[in-house]
Amino acid sequence: MASSIGLELWPASSLEEVQTIIRAVYKQVLGNPHVMDSERLVAAESQLCDRSITVREFVRIVAKSDFYRSRYFESCAPYRFVELNFLHLLGRAPQDQREVSEHIVRCVAEGYEAEIDSYIDSVEYQAAFGENVVPYYRGRASEANPKQVGYNRMFVLDRGAAQIDSAVKSSQLVYAVASNSANTIKPSSATVIGSGTEKRFKIVVAGSKFDSPRRISSTEYIVPASKMTPQIQRINRTSGKIVSITEIA
Repeated sequence: MASSIGLELWPASSLEEVQTIIRAVYKQVLGNPHVMDSERLVAAESQLCDRSITVREFVRIVAKSDFYRSRYFESCAPYRFVELNFLHLLGRAPQDQREVSEHIVRCVAEGYEAEIDSYIDSVEYQAAFGENVVPYYRGRASEANPKQVGYNRMFVLDRGAAQIDSAVKSSQLVYAVASNSANTIKPSSATVIGSGTEKRFKIVVAGSKFDSPRRISSTEYIVPASKMTPQIQRINRTSGKIVSITEIA
């Protein structure tokens, strides 16, 4: 379900070409959905047509829309939300646990909009797409993958033209990223859960305790890679704030 590589808005682009750009942004950023007329961002589309905003700003508006928020932030596991932000906005899979942890912590601490902005305002986004190129899946290219595992992870996230990203609510990469291992293209029936080789992670959470006198406490959770998403979900349902996620050697 890759978007067209190099699709760019030019000052002399015709109205028909602008509409092609708009459809490509919806497809890429929203994860190949069916967008009804009532769900289209008419005001933002008009701004793009008269060039009062760039493609990058249109991407930002789409990624902050109720459509995106309800399908990926409110309905998906936190790990899934982050891996899809990488896919939709940077066109690649996350490279390692540090990247994922950084974004989960930001999302919890600063909120949904700050998380979206962190991709679109990044040096990587500017270098890859600039102001007027529609983001596309570049995760199978060497420049987008400092690590070899990035190639296989893209195959896991991008499953072809019929894929609709919102149909999958759980993370597809949580174990591979947490354990720094490669995904197989076809899922294996084998499991490492409970084998004694599964990597473990420490999640540090700061939260308030309402006793007398009131004090701020810090709690550490040690969890295996396969249990990361459920634990993060439990923390998010409380008043706790994720401070860090680190691998235990």
